[in-house]
Amino acid sequence: MATIETTYLGELRTEATHVYSGNKTITDAPLDNKGKAESFSPTDLLTASLGSCMITIMGIIARDHGINIDGTTCSLTKVMASDPRRVSEIQVIINFPTGNYSDKEKVILERSALTCPVAKSLHPDLVQNVTFNY
Repeated sequence: MATIETTYLGELRTEATHVYSGNKTITDAPLDNKGKAESFSPTDLLTASLGSCMITIMGIIARDHGINIDGTTCSLTKVMASDPRRVSEIQVIINFPTGNYSDKEKVILERSALTCPVAKSLHPDLVQNVTFNY
């Protein structure tokens, strides 16, 4: 059974439905690709998926190791290339709340982020430039 159903709504817009929960997400083509940029573009969602996956996996590992990362944020910037049009780089800045993380905890958190399923599913030519701020 499908986990996501996507419908083309016209005007370069889609609606993706998460089958299990019923939650919906709209995508819109970006201004530089003939769209209205009134919602996330598909490449924005790709970028957001990387950041969300990184901090989700860090959350799982942090919970398992008794490390508190509540309030951690992730800022992402995508860099587009052309010929063919694609995401060539995603810049990720992960900001941890004020805390006193040991060197061992930092290694655990960073390794978990860098090996999240989305990071490992992206093409190796897509540069993932990740910065961790403690």
